[in-house]
Amino acid sequence: MTRRLVSATLPSFPWDTIAQARRMAESHPDGLVDLSVGTPVDPTPQFVQHALAEASDAHGYPTVWGTAQLRDAIVGYLERRWSVRGLHHENVLPVIGTKELVAWLPTQLGLSSDSTVIVPITAYPTYRVGAQLARARIVAADHPDQLADSPDPDGSVDLIWINSPANPSGRVMSADELRSWVRYARRTGAVLVSDECYGEFVWDGKAYSILDDEICGGDHSGLLAAYSLSKRSNMAGYRAGFLAGDETLISELLTVRKHSGLMVSTPVSAAMVAALDDDGHVEVQADRYRRRRGIMMSALQDAGYRIDDSQGSLYLWATCGEDCRATVDRFARLGVLVAPGDFYVAGTSQHVRVGLTASDERIAAAAQRLRAGRGAA
Repeated sequence: MTRRLVSATLPSFPWDTIAQARRMAESHPDGLVDLSVGTPVDPTPQFVQHALAEASDAHGYPTVWGTAQLRDAIVGYLERRWSVRGLHHENVLPVIGTKELVAWLPTQLGLSSDSTVIVPITAYPTYRVGAQLARARIVAADHPDQLADSPDPDGSVDLIWINSPANPSGRVMSADELRSWVRYARRTGAVLVSDECYGEFVWDGKAYSILDDEICGGDHSGLLAAYSLSKRSNMAGYRAGFLAGDETLISELLTVRKHSGLMVSTPVSAAMVAALDDDGHVEVQADRYRRRRGIMMSALQDAGYRIDDSQGSLYLWATCGEDCRATVDRFARLGVLVAPGDFYVAGTSQHVRVGLTASDERIAAAAQRLRAGRGAA
């Protein structure tokens, strides 16, 4: 029997496809400015590092559900920051970073080739990868109205992903849009998962949690919200995130993850408690990104680029009206690496994603190069 390789069903790893552009950018005499990835460059807060170190005598196994202190911190954070009421420990679940969660959630929920997953049209690619790993059918839509002409629009939907503020576009969904997805999910019986990992970084408008009473009417059934500490607390290397929402779904996932050994380490749990209990460091980080965003937005516009959406998150969604791969090369000739929009859509794109996750010095260098070259080097 010929074994079917799972990897054969997956797309090429996106960043492998811009290796040539990276080499071109690295050849710039003043060095590479890498704005292609969302990896934080600013330091993890000292008090978080201290909490990690203090918990380093972790001789026993952690639990998949995390410590009681961590669950308290998650509930408290959601109440304080996101106006989410009525949560208990049974409504929350720590995860080993949210990429792991996104990739394996369809499988952990029991989806298969008979299942349908809805993803945003322009989206973080792991939503699609997770559906492919479960061999589920994928449908792309940004609003329930776009599904009206699909076969059986009110049935056969198992999982819906939404993302606000969005990666890559930075789009922030309105309260009405979020409520429309809640209604659609409840009509179809689908699980609705809202990826809210960039929620701390909104520059225009307001971000809501799907679990806010104003959005879900105080009923969390069928709803899950995903959060990460990677961006808000510069803890990407810790692999620290969590889910919150429907108690029944959380219980099901807890059971599956117990059997799978998917547990957050004891030191990381302690660091998460410290980070979630403090809001001040998040405000400091938001101010850093706000300044960098202003510098890059001005430079891009001066160089002839149009910025679409980008009301939130850590990216600018930019275009000069040509195929995104040509724009990637245009940036690379200036020594700047950006992500092509076709990483995030099924098909071609005329946008590139410009990250703000670079040091102040590198952001200033990119802005200077854009103005000097007017984006046409």
